[in-house]
Amino acid sequence: MTMPTMKQLSKWVSDLEWRVLLLLLLPLSLFLFVSLSLSNSSSVLFKSLPSFAPLQSFIYGPAPRRSPIPPPPAPSATDLQRSKIAVCLVGGARRFELTGPSIVDRILRVYPNSDLFLHSPLDSDAFKFSLLKIAPRIAAVRIFMPQPLPETESQLRVLTASNSPNGIQGLLQYFTLVEGCLTMIKAYQSRQNFTYDWIVRTRVDGYWSAPLSPRNFVLGRYLVPPGSSFGGLNDRLGIGDFNTSAAALSRISLVPKLDSAGFRQLNSEAAFRAQLTTEGVPYVTKRLPFCVVTDRKYGFPPSQYGVPVAAMSSRGPLSGMKCRPCAAACSGECVGRVMDGLYKGWSWTEWSNGTLELCDAHGEWEKGWEATFDWLAGKKLAAGRRRVSRLKLKQCVDDFEEMRRKTTIWEAPPATEICQLGSVAE
Repeated sequence: MTMPTMKQLSKWVSDLEWRVLLLLLLPLSLFLFVSLSLSNSSSVLFKSLPSFAPLQSFIYGPAPRRSPIPPPPAPSATDLQRSKIAVCLVGGARRFELTGPSIVDRILRVYPNSDLFLHSPLDSDAFKFSLLKIAPRIAAVRIFMPQPLPETESQLRVLTASNSPNGIQGLLQYFTLVEGCLTMIKAYQSRQNFTYDWIVRTRVDGYWSAPLSPRNFVLGRYLVPPGSSFGGLNDRLGIGDFNTSAAALSRISLVPKLDSAGFRQLNSEAAFRAQLTTEGVPYVTKRLPFCVVTDRKYGFPPSQYGVPVAAMSSRGPLSGMKCRPCAAACSGECVGRVMDGLYKGWSWTEWSNGTLELCDAHGEWEKGWEATFDWLAGKKLAAGRRRVSRLKLKQCVDDFEEMRRKTTIWEAPPATEICQLGSVAE
């Protein structure tokens, strides 16, 4: 066999390189032709087929970086003055002589176009709601005799009795209070032929240390306080437009949907988060200037999963943290040591910059708490406490009658019955 010359080898290699190059260029050219002709369609194809991503980058260049979508701006104070706002107030009256005046002064009077909806069980403290005669506008009041609620199989699967003072029955009563307020709002809307722009859902036992700011109204998102999340979301207050609020307040009727989604053994806060995510409601957290006044006893100092109780004099904002009017038992570095030992996903709340002081809440309220409260609340808000402390039966009945006359929808026992149940003196 004759060996090829160097010139022949060179020509053969050259021909081979061209053949290989043509084999590569033909399909690539065809692909480029189809890709460029399809234009936008090709972009959709590449997005649906991740394996083409490097080639997409080669053809179109690197993908532009997407900036996160900013949250919609909060409405201005002027816009909110024109908006229709429903303030949904739920829960037992307990320490309403301390909390009620702050709700009227720092929510209802801040937004004079807001309407109050009260949904509360009848008990020996309900007479304290007579203080609401000073509320600017009252749309509906329902004070009812509580009854045991049936417990369904889906509720028993989804909810847990752990850490609930009254077990699952307590959760169901609370959920019914919240959703019942939504029912009242819908009934009033139907009667008046309009729809509220916003719903503020807060608790009867919430003490407000400062006014509710317009920045806490966020379109398309449901606002909740941070901290006190107990493995879910803080459910002690919520603010949203009508659509997000309708989903957030449907606490009872959405339990079967949570059951179908496979949620099991949830406390109130965890069920609340599951409810929002299942309904596709985006939420945002902002610190708020209120705390929940409590008579319950808690170990001190609180351990990892303990519940810290704030002194109401704390600068806050306390975002719904449990509180009492007390002489602070722990402040400064002491607060840092205590809060650093708490699990952040449970009862922890923001405490930095000296904004928090703690009570020793292992026993009853301390002697002289009245003077402590009057000092921190100021003369105007303390007047409610003093009025209730010396309230007589006739004045109690007259106050309720005045309140009833300014209320559009009234569903409550006779004023005399409410006042006498509270052992108001003749």
